[in-house]
Amino acid sequence: MAFIDATALNVALPAIQSQTHATGTELFWIVNSYAVVTAALILFGGALGDGFGRKRIFAIGISVFVAASLGCGLSQSTNFLVVARALQGLGAALMIPGSLALISATFPMSKRGRAIGIWSASSVVMTALGPIIGGLLADSGWWRAIFFINLPIGVLSLAALLTKVTVPVQPRVRSVDYAGAVLGILAVAGINFALLEVSSRGWRDPVVISLLVSGIVCLGMFLWHESKIRSPLLPLDLFRNRKFRAACQLTVCFYSGLYAMLFFLALNLIQVQDYSATVAGTAQLPVMVLVILLSPIAGSLVDRYGPRLPLTLGGFVAGIGFVLLGRSSLTGGPMEYWTSFFPPLLLLGAAMGLCAAPLSTTIMNSVPPENFGIASGINSMLSRLSSVLGIAVLGPIAIMTFRSSLMQNAKVLLLDERCMSALRQESWRLADAVPPTGMSPDMTIAVQNSIRLAYLDAFRIVSFIAAAVVITSTLLAAMRLKNHTTSD
Repeated sequence: MAFIDATALNVALPAIQSQTHATGTELFWIVNSYAVVTAALILFGGALGDGFGRKRIFAIGISVFVAASLGCGLSQSTNFLVVARALQGLGAALMIPGSLALISATFPMSKRGRAIGIWSASSVVMTALGPIIGGLLADSGWWRAIFFINLPIGVLSLAALLTKVTVPVQPRVRSVDYAGAVLGILAVAGINFALLEVSSRGWRDPVVISLLVSGIVCLGMFLWHESKIRSPLLPLDLFRNRKFRAACQLTVCFYSGLYAMLFFLALNLIQVQDYSATVAGTAQLPVMVLVILLSPIAGSLVDRYGPRLPLTLGGFVAGIGFVLLGRSSLTGGPMEYWTSFFPPLLLLGAAMGLCAAPLSTTIMNSVPPENFGIASGINSMLSRLSSVLGIAVLGPIAIMTFRSSLMQNAKVLLLDERCMSALRQESWRLADAVPPTGMSPDMTIAVQNSIRLAYLDAFRIVSFIAAAVVITSTLLAAMRLKNHTTSD
């Protein structure tokens, strides 16, 4: 459910924007309200699983997620959808750590890499179906059903969990760090809100400054608190392990670029390249297929040779894929897909397949069994935090680049001040912006073309930044990883 919602929603965002008249910033919030709560509380979910039973917390998480999905499907406004998505994030934070923790507690280290690889591939099966299902539903005007399909999935999952899963005896009961959970969500939410509002308010706005400062202060208080208590939500001692640090750093950088790119790619394909939502969803299928095929193989490579080879290769392949995506131009529609978007998406799929299982396995292999729940929470938290950071950082950059490029294009067209002002206001909607009224048909077409070209400029900047971050992070990680599987 957690994976299908992420990919299906991206393809449906243009339909949601068209129906709700959401701005670009509001689209960011629809995605990030879920990701913020998940990222901030997923460690809390892992700790609750260690303290009160992984199976029990897993079941509660599924139940909350299903109830929140019903709220998302019934939402009548952008604000209601954002709140319901945040509640989905709470359910995901309780649900997600349980699966990986149960697998890690069940399988010995010699088989854990392959088991996690199968876990990754199984998750990606639904991830692969997400864009296709989301596209079909969005094209049919039923984007709300993206959330409703979680209801039967959740019921079946609960039935399987309660009747088929035998939980190993947990080593010990942990106390739960409630204060750390509160500080964590205040830190992530404050920083995220400040970054998302920069494009509209500017860095000097009192709201942006106060939220950013508050978020940073809460982050500092969180780290100080975690260093002082007996059973921390985030055991800072884990970061003394060099492999653990390297895997965490690469996870954040790799997934920040990937999640942001998939977000902007869906808008590009549908609103700029004129793909239908169904075709746009299907266009991303090569990424998912390669992850399914390569994740078990990459997991086995970690078991045998260690993580450096697949992670280094995957990181550089991802960087090349981002660069090639950034070089895409205004095409003739889906007929040119095979020469424009297919090659870079193939590279990104291979990179994700090479990196997903090794990153998770390296993190899990770096901790003792009693910390499997916490390590699983950290692994999942980093992935979700990456989604928050990718959109929170690259989203405002995309909006500002789009607005600047659009205004420059408008000047070339010699538009009057009324039209310039209208376009500046429309720039908050990114590629969904509409030309001002009262212009000639030829000028309207020219402005529409300028909007598309301005979005491609923003897309290009996002792609190149993602490539630079991933390649730099890969180099740093490669220097810290060794080709053996024993802990440092």
